Amino acid sequence: MPQSQAVNPIANLVPLILIFVIFYFLLIRPQKTKEKEHKKLLESLTKNDEVVTSGGIHATVVNVKDKTVVLRIDENVKIEIEKNCIAYVKKNPGAAG
Repeated sequence: MPQSQAVNPIANLVPLILIFVIFYFLLIRPQKTKEKEHKKLLESLTKNDEVVTSGGIHATVVNVKDKTVVLRIDENVKIEIEKNCIAYVKKNPGAAG
């Protein structure tokens, strides 16, 4: 009769730990850096920045408030949206270059 060898319980956890490490470096870490960059972008919003919202609306910033931004879509058409709905800044006329 062959004698069964006892399996070390730590050896069972090694694949799970390896999977977690891979997920961290491929998914979690890049997402956190992207969130930091987006937060920095929202903090640097200024008047006359051309932005695109997460809904795809192209507009110009008219006024920046604490949590919201007033955007001009067309002549005499303004909307107020949450800052976190700004996807990216298209063009910043005040920036050099």
